[in-house]
Amino acid sequence: MYSKLPTDGRRHLPRAALLLCLCSAAPLASASALSGNLALTSDYVWRGTTQTQGDFAAQAGLKWAADNGLYASAWGSNVEFAPETHASSELDLVLGWSGAIADEWTLDANLTHYRYPSTTVDLNWTELDGTLTWKQNYWLQLGWSNDVMASDENGTYAQIGARLPLGERVRLEAAVGHYWLDDAYGDSYTHGQFGVVWALAASPLELRVTAHDTDHAAERLFPGLAGSRVEAALQASF
Repeated sequence: MYSKLPTDGRRHLPRAALLLCLCSAAPLASASALSGNLALTSDYVWRGTTQTQGDFAAQAGLKWAADNGLYASAWGSNVEFAPETHASSELDLVLGWSGAIADEWTLDANLTHYRYPSTTVDLNWTELDGTLTWKQNYWLQLGWSNDVMASDENGTYAQIGARLPLGERVRLEAAVGHYWLDDAYGDSYTHGQFGVVWALAASPLELRVTAHDTDHAAERLFPGLAGSRVEAALQASF
């Protein structure tokens, strides 16, 4: 996620640390599995704001997971930020652990590094993230960074969400999130989303339609990128 707001200084968590952790984690696993995902979407919306100026996005991800819960993943998408950044792609590198912590409760804790390889300015930043899930259908997510959106300042994000299966092929998904950006940009904002997902018969494909909305604070922070919008996506997991 790129912010169009001006910033003075930059401070980043060591870039080599994430790569070192990815390499050192591999010998710890006695067995592992590889999975992936693909998506074509009418708009790449992240935490309520478009990352493609409302345009189409192609996305793909690959995940390695070990039996002990450790995992590493890479995910990429095209993006469209302010013209002066020349940013056209995003690559998210994730190292984490996921597993059951109690009956019907699971935890996913990870370090996510957002990279923008094609940009002419330094937009890269890193976030610590945790998601607590109950019965596989209700979740609470918390994220924190000391360099939120490459601003050299602290930022905290929280989201609460739920999914409701309607039979074997259809489910509803809804979430509300709040982003505390006061240190970085002097304001915070709230966003919400509601979606319907249809699993296509005899295939790994799903069709997802999601409506997004934000408060006026988001519109002030990200002019032209926040507000109400609807995205449609065709996605597959393998």
